[in-house]
Parts: sequence; structure tokens; C-alpha cells
Amino acid sequence: MHDFDKEKVIQLSNEKSISPEVQAEMERQLEAIQRGAAEILPMETLKTKLRRSIESKTPLKVKLGLDPTAPDLHIGHTVVFNKLRDFQNLGHIVQLVIGDFTAQIGDPTGKSETRKQLTEEEVQVNARTYTDQLFKVLDREKTEIHFNSNWLSPLTFADVTKLAAKCTVARMLERDDFAKRYHSGQAISVHEFFYPLMQGYDSVALHSDIELGGTDQTFNLLMGRHLQKEYGQEEQVILTMPLLEGLDGVKKMSKSLGNYIGVDEAPREMYGKAMSIPDELMLKYYELATDLPLEEFKQLKKGLADGSVHPRDAKMKLAYTLVRMYHGKEAAQEAEQHFRTVFQQREIPDEIKEVEVGNSELDQGKLWIVALLSRLGLVASNGEARRLIQQGGVRINQEKVTDIQLQVEVEDGMVVQVGRRKFARVKLV
Repeated sequence: MHDFDKEKVIQLSNEKSISPEVQAEMERQLEAIQRGAAEILPMETLKTKLRRSIESKTPLKVKLGLDPTAPDLHIGHTVVFNKLRDFQNLGHIVQLVIGDFTAQIGDPTGKSETRKQLTEEEVQVNARTYTDQLFKVLDREKTEIHFNSNWLSPLTFADVTKLAAKCTVARMLERDDFAKRYHSGQAISVHEFFYPLMQGYDSVALHSDIELGGTDQTFNLLMGRHLQKEYGQEEQVILTMPLLEGLDGVKKMSKSLGNYIGVDEAPREMYGKAMSIPDELMLKYYELATDLPLEEFKQLKKGLADGSVHPRDAKMKLAYTLVRMYHGKEAAQEAEQHFRTVFQQREIPDEIKEVEVGNSELDQGKLWIVALLSRLGLVASNGEARRLIQQGGVRINQEKVTDIQLQVEVEDGMVVQVGRRKFARVKLV
């Protein structure tokens, strides 16, 4: 990640006679922009653009392209949104490009085979869900929303041919995913080559000054610079953000891996998941996924280093901050109180779902523990129930259950707990 280089800013100011006021503003903006960034290409161009922006009082145009191929966002997705919010707070314009045209092709980045093309209807539904969620981070009033079908759909075949002539096949095969598929004999459809060309053309259409993306998007972002140069425009600056590891602390956050925190998850669930983040990743989550002010982040980092801040307290503050960002202060306070009650004080929460169980379902008033967990909707399968019991993750009226053959004497009002966050109260009927 980038460290703010104040000396280079001062050097630049001395070389080009920047006023003290402009110099101070450049330092302030660069420090905010570089926070958490993986790479900025080229840095000198960013400084030049910032100086011009400050002196002319003209905001920079900062672009992010989104292909709405899935409707639900998780915290890992919001890393680039948080950086866009930093730019908004500095007074710059965010150009949000909804790839309604490109999504019908699909980004081949990191894919080992040709992606399924989405229908226009699927794209529109996903786009609406995306924007509803991302405006929990961004300021809607300071965001331009563009659909790239507006400039890509009108292109004629002759236009597309001219666009394709501006990039070689050899350059396309520099991409790791294309290169691996080519050398292993896996199919690469010709239309997949058009994806980075079209994403790059978005920057041409919008005259973007800066484009953001994850580190896995570097090739596509550089294509925007290349095409802007080909079309006689000033080239954009590339800013990439790190990919955020999930709750397992190892692999990139992903819904398919189950190591994610969803933006739309219930406050209690979000808080509980955040408390399971590995200690060594706490600062990375703070830096990339929260709106914690820079000075407060520095103090927290120092406190963890010198031992004046306990890691548990820092993690609770992180969980509170994430819930507050997406659900508000009241929900964050309630989620924190719930966590303290259930997990720290080992008490049963006040609000528990109640499940009706008929006496006719019981055998002399008893029910096999595995069947009971399934009946209460606390597990997805009998296999999961057995595993949780053997791991000590099941309690009845706060008493741990470890016998997978246990015949439970079912009583009205009994509370069954699975893991840390799942509860059910039995109502006999």
C-alpha cells in the first residue's frame, strides 16, 4: 500500500513555484487519496492533475465501472466505493459507469472459461439493486450515473473495427487469464477481447481523469489510458485498491466461499460476523472498509501497537462502525448490546424466533436431537447437525449437548442454540 510522500510534494512545489496554499491542499488530498491504495500509475501525473484542479478550482472526474452481474454486494466490494467517497469528500466528481452493455459480454478477468452472457432484463434488475446498495456509501448528489450502452450501442461495425485496430492480439494475450487459457488449449471467444476495449472506451467517452478498480483490474484500467492516448486525450491516472480477504483470513471475500459480510445483512448478523474477523486483519478492514477518519485510524493503529488499546475493544468498534455505516447508529447500538448479552455475558437474548412443535411429532414426549435441530430450522441438514453437536456448538437451555444420539425431552418454552447467533424457542401445540 502507498505511504504518503510529503517530501516529494514539497519538492514538486519548489520546482514549479506552487503557492503555500496550493501545496498544503495538495498534501492534504494526496494523503487521503493514497490511504490504503495498492498502486497509483503514474504518481507524477496524479500530482499534476491535482495541482491543476486546485489552482483552477475544477474538480477531477473519477471513474468506476461496474458490471452488475450479481445483485448483492458484500464488504469486499465496497473497498473501491470507500475510496470514491474519499474523492467526493475532496470535492471531485464521481463517474459511476453501469456496464449495461459490457455486462452482456461479461468480464473475463480471472475466468478459466467463457462467461455466460446476461440478458438486458437481468442486467437492468441487477443494476437497480447495485445502485440502491452502493449509495449506502456514496453521496448520491455528488455522483454521476452513466450507462455505457449510451455510447457503445450506437457504434457501427466500422467504428468497432477501428477500435479493435488500436490494440494487438499480443497485448491481449499479456493478460494472465487469456494467456493461461490460450496455452492450455481452452477456448477464448473473439467477443471476450472486446471487453477490455469497451471498458477502456468508457474512459474515452467520459474524458475521465482517474479510474479506480481492484488489483485484478489493472489490465482493463491500463487499456483506458492506452485508448485515451490513441484518441488524442490526456491519459487517465490508474488507482488500484487491494482485494479484501474474507472472514477466513486467507481467501478473497466471496459469497461462494461463505467468508463474506453482506451489505444488506441484518445488523446483528453483520456485527457477529465482524467479530470473527482475524485480529491480524482488523486494521486492513478499518482502512479499506470503514469511514473512520484518518487521524482516528492512526491513533487506533498506535494504540494496538503499544498495547493501550485491547484487540477485543478494537474489534467491537470495527463491528459497530460497519453496522452504523449500513444500518445507522440505533441499529449498531442494539447489535452491540445483543452481542454483549449473548456472547460476553452468555445470556439468552430477549427476542428469539418461536417455532411451533406438535405433540404428535414426539415419541413419548421426546425427539432425536438431530431431528429437533432440523425441525427448528437451525441447521440445513442432518449432517450439519451431527457435526455441530460433535464440535460442541449446540446448547439446550444453555447446557451443551455432545451426544448425537440424545433423545431430547421436549418442553414448552425450551431454548435451543446453535453456534453463536442462532436461537429458537419451542412452543408446544
